[in-house]
Amino acid sequence: MSQDKQTIYPHVFEEIDQWPIYLLSEDRKQFVQDIEDFTLQRLLNKSTNQVTDVISETIYLERIRMKEEPWKVDPPNERQFWSKIRKKLVKYSLDRPDADIKSNNNEILQQIIKRYAEEIVGTFRIKTFLFSRRFLTFFFNRLLQAKQRGFWRFGSGKKLLYQKLLVKGEVEKVRSLMKEGTVVIVPTHFSNLDSILIGYAMDLIAGLPSFSYGAGLNLFNAGYIAYFINRLGAYRVDRRKKNTIYLETLKAMSNLSIQRGTNSLFFPGGTRSRSGEIETKLKMGLLGTTVDAQRAMLQKETGGKKVFIVPLVLSYHFVLEAPFLIESYLRQIGKERFIKSKDDFYSMGGLIRFVWTVLAQGNDITLSFGQPMDVLGNPVDASGNSFDQYGNLIEVRDYFVSNGKINTDLQREAEYTKMLADKIVDRFYRDNIVLSSHLVAFAAFEILKMEHERLDLYGILRLPTNEYVFSEDTLKEVVQQLQERLFEMESAGEIKLSDQIRLEPNGLIRDGIFKLGNFHVSKPLKYNKKGHIISDNFISLYYYHNRMENYGLADHIKLENDVHGAILVD
Repeated sequence: MSQDKQTIYPHVFEEIDQWPIYLLSEDRKQFVQDIEDFTLQRLLNKSTNQVTDVISETIYLERIRMKEEPWKVDPPNERQFWSKIRKKLVKYSLDRPDADIKSNNNEILQQIIKRYAEEIVGTFRIKTFLFSRRFLTFFFNRLLQAKQRGFWRFGSGKKLLYQKLLVKGEVEKVRSLMKEGTVVIVPTHFSNLDSILIGYAMDLIAGLPSFSYGAGLNLFNAGYIAYFINRLGAYRVDRRKKNTIYLETLKAMSNLSIQRGTNSLFFPGGTRSRSGEIETKLKMGLLGTTVDAQRAMLQKETGGKKVFIVPLVLSYHFVLEAPFLIESYLRQIGKERFIKSKDDFYSMGGLIRFVWTVLAQGNDITLSFGQPMDVLGNPVDASGNSFDQYGNLIEVRDYFVSNGKINTDLQREAEYTKMLADKIVDRFYRDNIVLSSHLVAFAAFEILKMEHERLDLYGILRLPTNEYVFSEDTLKEVVQQLQERLFEMESAGEIKLSDQIRLEPNGLIRDGIFKLGNFHVSKPLKYNKKGHIISDNFISLYYYHNRMENYGLADHIKLENDVHGAILVD
């Protein structure tokens, strides 16, 4: 993973007005109508009583949302709209003849779906995209050069930027698949910066056209951010809305955009990893739309193109929101009371400080494109051909055929979605690139655990950090053992390693400590004035340790003597 081997690819499609995301935006009115029709038909497949119950539940949940979680971005007529819907339901859908109830439910559903569809579907403006590309390049480069030469001096910032954003893995294959069908990128999710960095790296380094992607509706509370996101192909996702009608509308948008050949990106984990672990459980909603869309595309007389799923693993040396995320996770699993950290990512000052630290203080960000697959989780080659586990060529079409024809079977497709999710998780762990900070944090926290075997996790996290110094000899011993195991795993194709993992243990430890969480005020690990290794915050250290969880690495730590990973400070 050498930095000097970074490849800058030309754009797969030079003309932006030929990008699928632009073509979809130009046909927005019809696309919204298609979503309304599709969602309505799905919901009307239910019985009349079920439809009435769905509408009632939606009204109830929306009234709670408006009362308990109002946002500035919410339409000013929200209360009036839902009040009218409620009155109409009570007046015409209760204690009426079945035909009248059906007709009224149909009208109510159309109104609600239309409102949701208009909210969800975004636009893509070429001028806004080109401006954003220039602005982000200027912004990132100036931050780099500020560290190198002074903020307003020009020089080799672009080259430095490319050295910081490392795009690795199956890039060539993904580029080829863009011409063979619809590509859906499914990344891991650790930071709110993920979408910006993925979009930027795919555009200016991997040479890929813009993807349709989901942006939290809360981002639209901020004027400038909302203006750009709303014109860069993002569709709006309101995670407050959990009702059936909204979720079906959102899934319809994803399904139909894929059928139209619009390349898509969404986080299958659903939200940022609170624990710091790579995701092990994925959300089936949007993921299922890829399977649904593939079957629908195959049902068309033309046969339809294929849908390709590409796992993408992001690796940071530190995450801005780590204290907020890990404390949220610990409250959830332990029911313990923690002082709530502020998730201040959305402040402009927080964003600038984060990017400054990433790009100007020796850190890099790695994006690892995993093995592309079809919607059943089978690996595909650069031409889009699918292969089974034995390397035999297979046809995806055959998996959707029953009694000689392609048919809709939602239960069968739900099972296919589970299969796909398992394959994505497997690729997340295989295509993960281990950074020096990941390994050092894992080793240090495992030492804490071994020394305090009688304490549970919360007991360890409550230990006073100011009384401990990590034994360098013990840390070196553990790191060396983990290196040996990681080299074996790499040879078996079970994981990927950065160049720094091949350093001798002392060099690896220094590199990892220097880069680990160096934005945080309370450092997970650092050298004190005496040159000893200490931690300001065991909770943050635990967060970064968790990146290497689920690999079974702890079983390969064997210390000959009694564990003394930490000693009292004099």
